[in-house]
Amino acid sequence: MHPTTARTLRSLLVTTLWGSAPLAAVPTTLTAQTPAEEVRSLSEHPAVRRAFDFIEEADPRTIRELIELTQIAAPPFMEEERARVYADWLREAGADSVFIDEEGNAVAIRYGRGGARGQTPDGGRRTVGFSGHLDTVFPPDVDVTVTQRGDTLFAPGIGDDTRGLMAVLTVLRALEASGIETEADVRFIGTVGEEGLGDLRGMKYLFREGADPIHTWIDIDGTGLGRIVNKGLGSHRFRVTFRGPGGHSWGAFGLANPAHALGRGIRHFQDVADTLTRSGPRTSYNVGRMGGGTSVNAIPFEAWMEVDMRSESEESLGRIDAAFRNAMQRALEEENALRRDGPGIELELDQIGDRPSGEVADDHPLVERAIAVMPLFGAVPALTRSSTDSNIPISLGIPAVTIGSGGIGSGAHSPGEWWINRDGHRGIQANLLLLVSEAGLAEPIP
Repeated sequence: MHPTTARTLRSLLVTTLWGSAPLAAVPTTLTAQTPAEEVRSLSEHPAVRRAFDFIEEADPRTIRELIELTQIAAPPFMEEERARVYADWLREAGADSVFIDEEGNAVAIRYGRGGARGQTPDGGRRTVGFSGHLDTVFPPDVDVTVTQRGDTLFAPGIGDDTRGLMAVLTVLRALEASGIETEADVRFIGTVGEEGLGDLRGMKYLFREGADPIHTWIDIDGTGLGRIVNKGLGSHRFRVTFRGPGGHSWGAFGLANPAHALGRGIRHFQDVADTLTRSGPRTSYNVGRMGGGTSVNAIPFEAWMEVDMRSESEESLGRIDAAFRNAMQRALEEENALRRDGPGIELELDQIGDRPSGEVADDHPLVERAIAVMPLFGAVPALTRSSTDSNIPISLGIPAVTIGSGGIGSGAHSPGEWWINRDGHRGIQANLLLLVSEAGLAEPIP
């Protein structure tokens, strides 16, 4: 549907729902307000108050559908069924255009009216992205059935990030029900590939060269309220494999041993990495998984490991990455130098993760708006750094924050993950207020 047509149809719907009088216009002095003052004023706007009421009244449905969506498994690279259901719900909520893109993201577009917040400096249409992620960390064999004990819901992935998806959906429903129009276009998105080896593939697709631009990003990930991620934690991840001919531990003794090379590589890497992580920007490293070999009395034909390195600083991440590569090459050369027979072993170094880092300034208007939202809902704002979908726009210089979806939860990435609906609607109200303050509350169409 053409944006103008969509806006006109929605305007007629608003008139039908709320009578002949258009929505009250935002006071003209609003543009002179600070981000914090604007958020406080916006929180008292009649249309926004109607949206808050809708969110609270819709809470039973939100929880019911949270359970339903949680029980649709979404392992890494297997998010299709959850994406299909989520896209259907976005469509039913009243979005102007809904589709699943080539990477698997569920995308809904709600067109804005234009105005100051709806335009880029060059006069183009401005778009705000508003998202949760579809995938969980759990493989297909993990039971995702939701169980309830007292006021607590237990299920893998219920908080990270199915609750975030429901917050995004409920905000869309609240905007439609209350007749709120924004100046900027808004994309309501369920992304793929946020977890683990997904490597932010959904976000990398959305922000690829030549894609329709998204100018601001608000990510809803995890539970609680108050935490504001405006700094992206970068990471590099590798799968290292040493390969050789293999053979009997006695009869073929003297062949180069991939497992021995792996051990050498770990030791050489740690010797240097330890010095690089004791000072300067916080940086970490970890050998998370290892494998290989067929028997205790066989020289393995391969040995492998998966390694994670993270840093607040791209420069520091680059240094520890270089140290890692050098250590693996050194291990290869040393093990081959020790062999007494047969061909040398080979090294395969596959980068399986590359999450860029970056920061949005603490005094950026988007961050200031997020800070101002939190106390209005009883939360203490805390700026922090993490690895989320926001890493991608932040690394590209695009303003982005990640905030929580409300309620209380814990145990993320574990089978015992849980969530309690303790004033959970307040989290979604905060999500809506931040979105509308960033996208701009539109003046009525004459």
